[in-house]
Amino acid sequence: MNTIRIATRLRPLRRMITGAGLAALVAASTPASAQSAPQARLPVVRLQAGMHIVVAEVAGTPRTREIGLMMREQLGPNEGMLFVFDQPQPHCFWMRNTLVPLSIAFLDDDGRIVNVEDMAPRTEDSHCSARPVRFALEMAQGWFARRALGPGAQLANPKLFPGQAPLRKNLP
Repeated sequence: MNTIRIATRLRPLRRMITGAGLAALVAASTPASAQSAPQARLPVVRLQAGMHIVVAEVAGTPRTREIGLMMREQLGPNEGMLFVFDQPQPHCFWMRNTLVPLSIAFLDDDGRIVNVEDMAPRTEDSHCSARPVRFALEMAQGWFARRALGPGAQLANPKLFPGQAPLRKNLP
């Protein structure tokens, strides 16, 4: 009987300690959902899309992919962000803390566009690849449509897509 009384008296203390530990854990981490400033500019690559050159920051780590273009107030006319994943798989994106409307092209291993989705800012709607991919390129909304780049169009960069022959000699 004494053991039951002690356990009953300790429950509020146990809850408080557990709650304090959870609060400390939450405070110690800074999830992307709490992102209050844009991440520093990332290294860039150049991609060729027909006659168009894209300057894309590369988000190639879990943390840089998680933050992406959150809190950015604008993108240059041919600037974007290329998300690079380790393996082809279905990938989905959403725009909770993203301030500008974007279009996202999901790219296969050859740099070919699988599908393009328009994404509204500050929403949690999922935008997913139509099939497994390793790359996703975010640009200002309408960028792909204005250049008639849709499924089947190919973006080039021989360093990213090794099976490609360079279309322009000055691509890095």
